[in-house]
Amino acid sequence: MTCRFYGEEEVASLLDMATAIDVVDESFRQLGTGGAENIPRQRAQAPGFALHGMHAAAEYLGVAGWKMYSTTRIKARFHVGLYDIDSGQMKALIEADKLGQIRTAASSAVGARYLARKPISQLGIFGSGWQAESQLEALATELPITQAFIYSRDQEKRESFAERMGKKLQIEIVPVHDPKDAVEDLPLVVTATTSKHPVFDGNLLAEGALVCAMGSNWTFKRELDVVAIRRADNWVCDSIEACRGEAGDYVLAAEEGYFDWDKSVSLADVIAGQSIGRNNADSIVIYKTVGLAIQDVALGTKFLELAARNPELGVDLPF
Repeated sequence: MTCRFYGEEEVASLLDMATAIDVVDESFRQLGTGGAENIPRQRAQAPGFALHGMHAAAEYLGVAGWKMYSTTRIKARFHVGLYDIDSGQMKALIEADKLGQIRTAASSAVGARYLARKPISQLGIFGSGWQAESQLEALATELPITQAFIYSRDQEKRESFAERMGKKLQIEIVPVHDPKDAVEDLPLVVTATTSKHPVFDGNLLAEGALVCAMGSNWTFKRELDVVAIRRADNWVCDSIEACRGEAGDYVLAAEEGYFDWDKSVSLADVIAGQSIGRNNADSIVIYKTVGLAIQDVALGTKFLELAARNPELGVDLPF
């Protein structure tokens, strides 16, 4: 068995969002039924540097793997390594910035698939960076979105985002100058920011709204205030174990007495039919994601399947 290396451009050329959503959906289902195992992220740090590592085994695919990435003041660098479970041989080393962007967005779309009160044609989104772009693309792929309201602190960036993504997705994107206009009366709100502090007033959430909060994966950061947490009827995690270690939105609310971990459920268990993700149509649901290695492994494996049809892609590695 030969191990091959694939770069960012090759990943981007073969993976599309609709495929990623279905792959991530199945990875959650397998987590819920015992066909996969996920190990949450751990970090090793030095001044100005952090190395982040996460692992998963996908028995249902015959593959296990890891995602490792470094972050510095200059740049973040992402790689996924995949191994054949039977032989232990490394199958591929993949540059994984684009892969991670797609799978993170796909997770929100899968959350909306199972947790949103449908139909949904409008949403609000906080953030105007590359993750916000993919979040919007994924949700517009999954849902019949016709209009989105975008808020970020930088007026120029939100206006540029609206123009660029409106053309790409062929939907109306409205840049708003007040955060409330990206929340009030909307059935779906997405937070995709780097903020350490809440980005909107939880009192503004409409009954029945779904909040997909994905920007924070450190315990000292939160995009949601305690009002949003307290008003929710259902609290869903991509992984309860991972969220306990990283989801500041929940962790800080629990420390302040506004959240009980025993009331949280995992999306995997919701998909597997073992937990309830939405009590009723009027329930406010929060879906908190911090990112899981099983998604990287599953989507990386799908990429290898597609790459096998294009043998000119990739280069052999000497191991």
